Amino acid sequence: MRLAIRHTTHYRFAQPVLHAIQRLRLTPKTTQGQEIVHWDMAFAHATRQFDYDDQHRNLTTLIAIEPGAEEVTVTCSGVVDTHDFAGVIGRHAGHLPLWSFRGQTPLTRPGAGIRALAREFRRGERPSLETLHALSARISERIEYGAGATSVNTGAEDALTACRGVCQDHAHVFISTARALGVPARYVSGYLMMNDRVDQDATHAWAEAHVEDLGWVGFDVSNGISPDQRYVRVATGRDYRDAAPVTGISTGAASEVLKVEVAVEQQKQVQQ
Repeated sequence: MRLAIRHTTHYRFAQPVLHAIQRLRLTPKTTQGQEIVHWDMAFAHATRQFDYDDQHRNLTTLIAIEPGAEEVTVTCSGVVDTHDFAGVIGRHAGHLPLWSFRGQTPLTRPGAGIRALAREFRRGERPSLETLHALSARISERIEYGAGATSVNTGAEDALTACRGVCQDHAHVFISTARALGVPARYVSGYLMMNDRVDQDATHAWAEAHVEDLGWVGFDVSNGISPDQRYVRVATGRDYRDAAPVTGISTGAASEVLKVEVAVEQQKQVQQ
């Protein structure tokens, strides 16, 4: 499937910015299941400094915001060819060893709720693929999808307690529980082509677990499936903070308003 994507991120600051650097993880990866046909990034009131691969092999772009700017716009657009491998990415690659994805982070640190959830799926041996799918379904039952109850700083334990959250929360609870079961797990940010609409107001997120004999396998708890050809992987990490689309620091701006617009649609391929 060929997917056309347009992603606009717009900041409006309450005061002119004196100095700001933004780290962008907005370029899709070339991995099993997807090839980048082309990808462009454009900036208003900011300039590109340089690109590098971070410790998770996310292509990362640093931009400097113009001094005195009161607003900044980052526009990404491109085309990606995707294929359905039932969510299987395969062998581990990257600068971090596989064992590092067994360790919890501040956003995935388990409490009593996560530990109780893990006990439901502990069978005395490493969980199977079927067990991980069952865990995904259980989390979906426990946490109703809906905005407003959590934020980007909400940890897995608090999201489970709230019983309501978004895709980020579903992913964090899955990752936390999988790690409690001894399974390496990681966070994925990216895009999803929706069946009922083109325009969206956010990117998507899901989890991946490292399964014996398969390698990394994706689990989209929010939609109850493993990622197929409608998904585009952009960045991975131990939690949201490692894979966040935009992070950075600024001075001279007391607050900021962020608006995100995402459009994902299938593009017809011309037969040669």
